[in-house]
Amino acid sequence: MGYTGENVGEPLDTVSHMVTNLPTEQRIFLTGQLLSLLLAFLFRWYLPPSTCGTSQRHFVAFLLGICLSFYCFGWLAFFVIGEVVIGYILLLIADPRKVQVYTLLMSMGYLTVFHIRRYSYPTDEELDLTVPLMMLTQKISKVAFEYHDGIGRTEKSLSPSQRRLAIQFRPSLLTYLSYTLGFLGLLAGPVCSLNDYQMFIQGSEKCKNPGATVYKKLCLCSVLLAAHLSLSDRFLLSYDPQRSVAVTFFYLYLAGATRRPKYYFAWTMADAINNAAGFGFNGITEDGTEKWDLLSNLNIVKIETATSFKMFIDNWNIQTSIWLKEVCYDRSPFNPVISTFILSAVWHGVHPGYYLTFLTGIPITLAARRVRNNIRPLFQGTAMSQAVYDVATWFCTQVVMSYTVAPFLLLELGQSLQLYRSLGFCFHILPLLVILLLPKNKKSNSIGESVNNPTCDRNYNHLKKQS
Repeated sequence: MGYTGENVGEPLDTVSHMVTNLPTEQRIFLTGQLLSLLLAFLFRWYLPPSTCGTSQRHFVAFLLGICLSFYCFGWLAFFVIGEVVIGYILLLIADPRKVQVYTLLMSMGYLTVFHIRRYSYPTDEELDLTVPLMMLTQKISKVAFEYHDGIGRTEKSLSPSQRRLAIQFRPSLLTYLSYTLGFLGLLAGPVCSLNDYQMFIQGSEKCKNPGATVYKKLCLCSVLLAAHLSLSDRFLLSYDPQRSVAVTFFYLYLAGATRRPKYYFAWTMADAINNAAGFGFNGITEDGTEKWDLLSNLNIVKIETATSFKMFIDNWNIQTSIWLKEVCYDRSPFNPVISTFILSAVWHGVHPGYYLTFLTGIPITLAARRVRNNIRPLFQGTAMSQAVYDVATWFCTQVVMSYTVAPFLLLELGQSLQLYRSLGFCFHILPLLVILLLPKNKKSNSIGESVNNPTCDRNYNHLKKQS
């Protein structure tokens, strides 16, 4: 029912009707995040670091996280706590030179068990437990790697970013519980470094009221939620032999574009929750404006106007990309591109569509790098040629990305292969031809750069440590 203007309360009634008729899983997530937002404001107002000790703030954040876990997951919350306990035990007993390997294997194995459970018994009557476990996998493994860098390696062997993130002392149990199970990032993250989290709890950064920033992000969340509720089911991915190739690609684009607001909403809301608690400050711009983007997980404008595969990835799920770079790409003993894509696929779940999407992304990533290095310089002569190149590459990026993520949306292998077959596997074959025909530029950017500059390299807190 649309809004006719005859009843002032009708818009609110319509929104209320849509929200109350959400699947149980989505309703629990939404109410859980709204509750977290309220708790974040209260945390900043009544437990400021100026009057409360670090231990008190850690304990309250942890306690609120436990309560939120049981509200959202019921008795399954014990499995969330269980992974954290195992992770801390590994920090206590494992050799610092190997603790990061054991922890990553444990956390990924633990997560995969629940991915299999979700795959075998799908339901929308409970909030997906793999959501917080995915966040915990990042946090637990991230702490282990940073602890390994600080204790198990020499300073000379560390890269600049690893040196800045390294943890020189094993975190206390309370600090660890607050970081992993705290209410701020329990349901949707984003993951952050332990050093940044401790600076927030200790109140090391003096910043002004984040109210205006939170208000803007919440207004954006309202628009994104409305877009999700009204658009998410409009375009269903399915093979239709009556459609031409062009129409099929158009549907792929619409299907992907109308599902993105769900992720935009979740990540923007998560960012706003942390900001409401006073976490996320990232310095001041040259014009004196405070930046609250330390934990931001996306840049919507850059995603929708991306002119390259790299630019799209750089601005999508930013903190997860940084985690992948830190724990995998920078340390992989074999091809870092392949190993990073495989780890990302396993982290997402066990549905065949995830693996097909990420395996498809490997040659596309390599081919896109060749195209950029060999073709782009030819169009940099004039403003007109640059504009033509940007428009053409935006169109190509949207088409290729829609093709790549289709299995991610379909999930099933049979449907995904049927769709790709109808399109002649065009963006599997074309990237291989590009890799074979275009020369490799030795100065090309690595995926380490394409998976974002690390947080610490654009992080005000870590830049201060260097000065």
